[in-house]
Amino acid sequence: MTTTSAQALLRLLQLTSPALPVGAYSYSEGLETLVEQDTVTTAPALTHWLEQELAYGLVAIDAAAVGLVHQAATQAEWGRRDSEPTAAPFALLNHQLSALRDSEETRQQSWAMGRALVRMATHLHPHLKPWFNAAGNPCNFAIAFALLATHWEIEPQPVVLGYLHNWAANLITSAVKLIPLGQTVGQQILLELYPALEEACDRAIATPSLDDLYLSSWGTSLATMQHEALYTRLFRS
Repeated sequence: MTTTSAQALLRLLQLTSPALPVGAYSYSEGLETLVEQDTVTTAPALTHWLEQELAYGLVAIDAAAVGLVHQAATQAEWGRRDSEPTAAPFALLNHQLSALRDSEETRQQSWAMGRALVRMATHLHPHLKPWFNAAGNPCNFAIAFALLATHWEIEPQPVVLGYLHNWAANLITSAVKLIPLGQTVGQQILLELYPALEEACDRAIATPSLDDLYLSSWGTSLATMQHEALYTRLFRS
């Protein structure tokens, strides 16, 4: 492994680490509602739900946005110290991603995690602040994730796959607490999910624009809308 590829791998591991201070652990994206409604109560049901979300849910749109932003940012040499910040096409993609979120909780989740990541990124790299401001405020998490990954010179496929793996690992961790499941069962589910993660990554990278995407995970959409009315809640979405 070359020094450059080793550094890129280390940066990807940092960006997808559970220790990343963005609060991902506090969101279930409707899963808490589905468990409360006895819709997802077993390991097979959880695996099926995750696979369907990867194919038809909001995470598929987010992953495509990560790929599109990474491509555009690479071409624009995003974050260079000797260049002026540019908004196009990042601001448009950021607006589209906000509009595609069909519940207030998922929109607020994306914005809150995006703000946290931008705050961390601009603390580590102060010269990036005007670049992130040009990309949109509030900045969705997927947009901020892709921009920082581009600045860290991580290749597009590992970036998208890392984003998807991070999403799946967070929700499986939530399910272990909610259903509940054993820790080993959770790891088995994640292992079984690898083919679906790879397929979702390939679809995301092949997406020419967000205009070609659609959201058709109505059950999860309704679950995120109903979450705020639960009698007790462990998670914020």
